[in-house]
Amino acid sequence: MTREAYMHQMRGLRDDIVAMSSMIDKAIVRSVEALRSQDLQLAEDLIKADREVNRVRWSIEERALLVIATQAPMAGDLRTISAIIHIATELERMGDHAAGNAKIVVQTANEPLLKPLVDIPRMCEIARSMLSDAISAFINEDAESARKIVDRDDDVDVLYDQIYRELLTFMLADPTTINRATHLLWAAHNIERIADRVTNICERVVFAVTGTLEEMSVSTY
Repeated sequence: MTREAYMHQMRGLRDDIVAMSSMIDKAIVRSVEALRSQDLQLAEDLIKADREVNRVRWSIEERALLVIATQAPMAGDLRTISAIIHIATELERMGDHAAGNAKIVVQTANEPLLKPLVDIPRMCEIARSMLSDAISAFINEDAESARKIVDRDDDVDVLYDQIYRELLTFMLADPTTINRATHLLWAAHNIERIADRVTNICERVVFAVTGTLEEMSVSTY
C-alpha cells in the first residue's frame, strides 16, 4: 500500500471519530429533551438508534485493527490508532448512557416529572461542550487543551451534588416521591458518567500526542 493510501486510511478513521461524536452529541441532547418532555416516541427512537452507534463503534475498531495488522504503524501513528479505538469505545458507552435516560422515560412516561428539570440540562450542556472540545483537541493534537477540559468535570460533579441533595429532600419530605426522585437521580448520574468518559478521552488525547498516559481526573462517583 502506498503512503498516500495509508494516510487516507488514517484520515478516514479520524473523520469517523468526528462523525461518531456528532451522533453521540445528538443522542445526549435528545435524551434530555425526551426526559424533560416525557416524550415516549422520542425515547423509543433513541433506544433503537443506539444500535447504529454500536455498529459504528465496531466498524471503527475493526478498520483500526486492520491498519495495525497490515501497516505496522510506529510511534505516534500507533498511539493515534490506539487512541481512536479507545475514543470510539468511550463514545459508544456515552451512547449507552443516553439510551439509559431514554429507557427511564419509557419506564416513567405514565407519571409527571417530580419537578421541572434545571440542573440536569445544565450538566448536559457542560458535558456536550467538553465532548466537542475533546474531539477538537484530538483532531488538532492539542494535549494542553485536553488537560484543561478535564477541570470542567468538577462543574458537572457540583451540579450532580445539588441534584442529589434536592432529590433527597423530596424523598424525606414525602416517601411517595421516592420512585420519581430515584429515576431522576439515575438520569443525572448518566450525564455525570458522560462527563467522566470525556475525561477518559482527554487522557487518550494526551497519550496520543505525548506518549505519556496520565490519570488526570478521578471521579467522586
